[in-house]
Amino acid sequence: MSTPAAPFNGVSEIGQIAITVGDVAKATVFYRDVLGLKFLFAAGPNLAFLAAGSVRIMLSTPQGAGEVGKNSILFFKVADIASAHAAIVARGARNESEPRMIARMPDHELWLSAVRDPEDNIVELMGEVRAPRT
Repeated sequence: MSTPAAPFNGVSEIGQIAITVGDVAKATVFYRDVLGLKFLFAAGPNLAFLAAGSVRIMLSTPQGAGEVGKNSILFFKVADIASAHAAIVARGARNESEPRMIARMPDHELWLSAVRDPEDNIVELMGEVRAPRT
């Protein structure tokens, strides 16, 4: 007789995202110095960890899975999408798309822009633009 499974309440939040890169040191410079993420630690030459708020970003060379430049897209929230995009491009990111409105929500507009990291991965910036209160 098998024991009943404990109830599953779903997952709560993202704890870590792995990004496959060809050069961890070069990618670390981009994510730390260009995007401004907090460097946490390195575990040898092929593994580095940074913090994006409460989510940990793991930079790793291919370890039997993943392909350089063909990862899922990271979406980072920013307070002012136009100035954040301009600053990140000025720091060396390759511009992929300028800030643009994607959707009009009941209480805000959703804006996106994109840059590419040194490994050709797309990094999206996401801003919520709220109309001034009158």
